[in-house]
Amino acid sequence: MRTNRALRTPGGLSVRLDVRATVVVALILLTALLASVVLIGTGDFPIPAGDVLRTLFGNGTAGQEFIVNELRLPRVLVGLLVGASLGLGGALFQAISRNPLGSPDVLGLSQGATAGALTMIVLFSGSAAQITTGALVGGLVTGLAIYLLAWKQGVHGYRLVLVGIGISAIVTAVNGYLLTRSTLTEASQAVVWMTGSLSGRDWTQVWPLLWLCAVLVPLVLVNGRGLRMMEMGDDVSNALGVRVERVRLLLLVAAVLLTAAATAAAGPVSFVALTAPQLARRLTRSPGPNLLPSLCMGATLLVTADWISQKVFGADQLPVGVVTGVLGGVYLLWLLVTERRAGRI
Repeated sequence: MRTNRALRTPGGLSVRLDVRATVVVALILLTALLASVVLIGTGDFPIPAGDVLRTLFGNGTAGQEFIVNELRLPRVLVGLLVGASLGLGGALFQAISRNPLGSPDVLGLSQGATAGALTMIVLFSGSAAQITTGALVGGLVTGLAIYLLAWKQGVHGYRLVLVGIGISAIVTAVNGYLLTRSTLTEASQAVVWMTGSLSGRDWTQVWPLLWLCAVLVPLVLVNGRGLRMMEMGDDVSNALGVRVERVRLLLLVAAVLLTAAATAAAGPVSFVALTAPQLARRLTRSPGPNLLPSLCMGATLLVTADWISQKVFGADQLPVGVVTGVLGGVYLLWLLVTERRAGRI
């Protein structure tokens, strides 16, 4: 049995609070913060967690402040923001498509952003800023193409997934062609980027992601009620006063921007957008899109995966995308076995 509480403000506003979901979000956030502190202290020059906290509050030595604030903190913040963006974007795509496989990995958004980055690397020998811009543009163009091709008196989940899979196959072929056009140096740079990595990330990647999340996350959460009502069907949602196509388009644009920005910052980190919403839903046991739990779960998954890669293989030896791919693949296989045993597939 679920435990819900109604909170009423002095102004007369009433908010329904899901106690279990609130506790789960708090625990996930605590896990993300603890993992971040441990990750900051991990590397060729280990720093105890207590010293990390003291340094973050301005009481560390000069050497610790340089290592923590200039070298490791930006990387961790990029990991948190990328994971949060992918988790929230994945939850939006899965809710809009009404399909647990409706994630940016499957629909081709990540591949589109990769195509934009590869174009800048191979054809223009672009700088880091140009590669980031190319990835962002590639993701946006791919998202627009999927939306237009899936439109037929509205965008429905089944068509969206099918069109996305087709676009993904096409863009993957384009990426393969671009790699064949590249030199050995360009191919090496492209392969590392395509794997998904947080290595070398600094404050120039933090601020754009932070501002984008500051704008889009509140916008998405405000429209969360309409998204939840849309799960009952377009006709019912329209009858209840939800402007279905307007809300769907707004949230699709937000999901594409979040995914493209995350891919531009860290490369196409696989399986986070697919796995985070599923894990969040299983932990909260709450119906609906679970937007905030998915956001927090995505951030936790990515920083934890980065810590695993550094702890097991050493700093910058294994890109975080490899770890998320392995963990996500294992989870997907477990999910398929569980669903088959339950007779649902």
